[in-house]
Amino acid sequence: MKKVCLALLAALCLTACDQTTKLPPSHYDRLADQPYIESYPLKADIGALKQELLFERGVQAYLWALPALNMYGMKEGSEKVFGKGYNVLPIFKERLNAKTLITTPNSDVIYALGYLDLKQDGPMVIEVPPGLQGILDDFWQRPIRSEGQIEGREWAGDVGLPGPDHGKGGKYLILPPDYKGPVPSGYFTYRSGTYGVFVFWRGFFKDPKQLSEPVKVMEQTRIYPLGQEATARSMVFPDASTTPANMLYPQDGYAFDMLSRFIDHEYVDPTDMEMRGILAGVGIIQSKPFAPDAPTRDLLDKAARTAARMGHVLAYQPSAMVPNGLYYANRHWINPFPTNATFTADTYNVIDARTGFFTYAYSTSPGMAVNMENIGAKYPAAYMDADGNFLRGSQAYVLHLPPDIPAAIFWSVTVYDPITGSGLDNGQPFPSLNTMDKPVQNSDGSTDIYFGPKSPGAGKNWIATVPDKGWFTLFRLYGPTKAFFDQSWKPDDIKKVN
Repeated sequence: MKKVCLALLAALCLTACDQTTKLPPSHYDRLADQPYIESYPLKADIGALKQELLFERGVQAYLWALPALNMYGMKEGSEKVFGKGYNVLPIFKERLNAKTLITTPNSDVIYALGYLDLKQDGPMVIEVPPGLQGILDDFWQRPIRSEGQIEGREWAGDVGLPGPDHGKGGKYLILPPDYKGPVPSGYFTYRSGTYGVFVFWRGFFKDPKQLSEPVKVMEQTRIYPLGQEATARSMVFPDASTTPANMLYPQDGYAFDMLSRFIDHEYVDPTDMEMRGILAGVGIIQSKPFAPDAPTRDLLDKAARTAARMGHVLAYQPSAMVPNGLYYANRHWINPFPTNATFTADTYNVIDARTGFFTYAYSTSPGMAVNMENIGAKYPAAYMDADGNFLRGSQAYVLHLPPDIPAAIFWSVTVYDPITGSGLDNGQPFPSLNTMDKPVQNSDGSTDIYFGPKSPGAGKNWIATVPDKGWFTLFRLYGPTKAFFDQSWKPDDIKKVN
C-alpha cells in the first residue's frame, strides 16, 4: 500500500511539474503546427505563411546587403553635402569630429573619402602621390584585387605604403567588373567587383596642431577616366571637417529604398543571383520601380529594424560560428576582425562576423586583418565593463593600460554611439585620446583613461560620456608589436569607478 501511495505521489509531482514548465505556444509553434485538412492547409493560414516569408526575406536581405548599405549611405550622404563626381575628394583637413555621422570613424588620423562610378565613367586612373597610405574597396567593401600579378604576387585593396607602389606613388588603373577592352601597360591594374569604387586615404600626423603635411599629400591625388587626362574635370578637395554630413545607412524600412537604388545601378554578379532572387521576393528588381503597398512596407520596416538589432547583437556578442571572437579568454575585448579581410573560412563565409563588423564599421584591407608584428593595425572593441554589463553614459569608469603599450606607430582610444556607431558627441573637440595627445602616465609608466559624464579631476586623462546614452570604445593599435600578439601585454577590462 505504501509503495502504491508513493507511486501516485510521484506521478502527481511529475504532472504538476509538467504543467508548470509547459510554455504557451509561441509564434513559431503556431506556424509549425498549422493543420493540414485532407493534406492541404487552411486558406486562412496561407496568408500567415506568406507574411512570415516576406518578413524573413526582408531580414536576410538586409543582413546580406549590410556592407553595401553602409557604403551607399556614406556615398549618398557625402554627395549631398560635398558634390558628386570622380574629381570630388573630400578631406577631413582638421580631423573628423563627432558632428559628422559615419560608422566608427578614427578622429586621430586625416581621412579622405571618395566614390567612383565605373558604369558612368568607365575605367578610371588614380594617380597616387608619394607617401600616401590608402585602400580601394568595391561597394561590397571587398578589397579590389589586382588584375593578375604585380611583382610576382596578387594585391588586394592596399595602396601607397602597403601597396605595390611601396609609398613611391604611381598610377593605378581600375577596371569595371565587365570590362572587355584593351588594357594598356604602365599601370598598377586592378579590377573592381562592382561599378562603385570607394577611395579611402588615411594620413598620419605627429602633432595635432600640425595637420597640413598629410593634407598636402592627399591633395596631390589625381583621378580621371582612362585616356582623358588632358580633358578631365579638375580635382576639388572640400574640407569635410567644416560641414557636418549624415553618412549613416538606414536602420529602418528606408534601407530597402536605398538597396533598390544600389541594385538598380550595379553590376549583376552571377554569384549574387540567389540573393537577388530573395530581393525580388520583397519587390527589388533591377530596372523596375520599388513600390511596395502599405502593408508590405510596414512589414519590411519591421524586418529592417529587427535585422539592425541582430547586427548590433552580433557585434557585441559574437556567435558560436565566429572563431576568435574575443581577443582574450579572460577579458571582454571583442575582435572585430576574427578571420580575414573578406570574412571567409575554408568552406563558407563567416557571415555573422561580417554582419557585426559592417554594423559598426566600413572598409577592409589585408593590412587590417594581418597578424604581423609592426604591420597594419588592431582594433579591440569593448561594449561591456569588467562585470559584463553594458557601458552606460551616466556611470564613471577607468581603463588601465599597463606600461609599454604595444603600438609601434601610435595608439588611440575612441568612444562611439552604440546605436549609430558614429563618434559620441560628448562636447569635447574629439571623442578620443591618442599617443600624440601625450596622455598623463602613472609613475610606473602605465596609463589610466577615465570615462564618465564628469571630469575625474585635473591631471587625469578623461573622455566624456553622455548621461542617458550608452557608449562603446575601440582601442586602436597601429603597428602592433610582439607583446600584443603573444599576449604578454593585455589591457585591463573597463572597470566602474565609485
